[in-house]
Amino acid sequence: MQGPRVAVIGLDCAPAKLVFDDMASEMPNIHNLMGSGLHGPLASITPPITVPAWACAMTGKAPGQLGIYGFRNRKDHTYDGLSLATSDAVKEPTVWDLLGERGKKSLLIGVPPGYPPKPVEGWRISCFLTPPSAKNFTAPAELQAEVEAELGSDPYIFDIPNFREKGLEFVMEQVYAMTKRRFQVARRLIQNKPWDYFMMVEMGLDRLQHVFWQCWDPGHPKYVAGNQFESAFQNYFRYLDSEVGSLIELIPEDAVTIVMSDHGARRMEGGVCINDWLIREGYLTLSEDIDGVVPIAKAPVDWSRTMAWGDGGYYGRLFLNIKGREPQGVIEPSTYDEVRDALVARFEAMLGADGKPMGTKVHKPQDVYPEVRGVAPDLIVYFGDLDWRSVGTVGNPDIFTHENDTGPDGANHDPTGIFVMKNAPGQVNGPKAGMNLVDVGPTIMNMYGIEIPEGAVGRNFL
Repeated sequence: MQGPRVAVIGLDCAPAKLVFDDMASEMPNIHNLMGSGLHGPLASITPPITVPAWACAMTGKAPGQLGIYGFRNRKDHTYDGLSLATSDAVKEPTVWDLLGERGKKSLLIGVPPGYPPKPVEGWRISCFLTPPSAKNFTAPAELQAEVEAELGSDPYIFDIPNFREKGLEFVMEQVYAMTKRRFQVARRLIQNKPWDYFMMVEMGLDRLQHVFWQCWDPGHPKYVAGNQFESAFQNYFRYLDSEVGSLIELIPEDAVTIVMSDHGARRMEGGVCINDWLIREGYLTLSEDIDGVVPIAKAPVDWSRTMAWGDGGYYGRLFLNIKGREPQGVIEPSTYDEVRDALVARFEAMLGADGKPMGTKVHKPQDVYPEVRGVAPDLIVYFGDLDWRSVGTVGNPDIFTHENDTGPDGANHDPTGIFVMKNAPGQVNGPKAGMNLVDVGPTIMNMYGIEIPEGAVGRNFL
């Protein structure tokens, strides 16, 4: 092989505090890598969501430039709800696109958004977005037979469908099985494919934290001492580290090795019912009474008397009903900024269930992105600065809840992930501050002598 080789092991949702501190003793392989390289916290994007985070990392561009603001995005200005992002949504060149133009081969395993598996110069296995009904999940198609041959009778696991509703025992079993099989396939392919760039993303840690955070964290409102899964975090972090170590052993000595995450995680205190709050504050009106809790997409909204509505998720997406933009818009475009500023002030002044200020933070897309493409939320709301999630249903008994509109969940996303790197030309080993997710792709591009694409906000941080 001529020229550099870079191998990236992505651990979705790995938090700096846990990997570097709380679970350090469970992760000797990653800490050995830290000891011989550089490491530090990695600031994620706004919002810190898996899709688009990995795409931002590998293009060096912000969510607004990609026009992707989460797993689900508004496809137009109608009231038809949100659509799922796919690999086709990423229009900007990634690291592997630029390498492919130069004849360099990439081996990609589970990098989001990776479904459908778009052809690449090299080999690609689809990501956690792959539906159970998918017939093909690799590019080229013949790679699928090699994956299946490696695993035998065990199916390759992309994700754990409806993981919040399956029960703890089932999810725990599936998290281990998914991680085991992904790394098993990665070890086979990293040895028998002539790659110039390797990248995989493992989703097990994300799923573990969302389902089991309350089992190990005494500060969580749902923690019960002595529960069956109290050691779930320690056990899985140790196992994950052993799988990472087994893969690192197969990476050539002179290759650049990176272990990173797209964002972190933190305990979730509960949920804020954004649409019930908007009803209370006079921004959203229903045309009739409802019986029970219903999704906002199915609620009888009186759009002629509604100024704003929201959607659920790890952050709140707030949309305004603008005259001439939405079908039944009521807000005059000339008052857009005034209405938006008033909502920002109200959200940030919110008191929590305990009557104290929540510390909610609100972002305007135009303030955090150099460009705003697609249909962005009018406001991005971090309830309690991400200690609380946004619940999008209507008809809840209270504004605050410890239930979830998508099933039980113990963790929210945190803006701080991890970055560990060994062998990069010119790197200074030891702790490093000030690293950002959007800098990762440009830093890797620089190693291959590739010019950073025009408009990229990311920079080489070496």
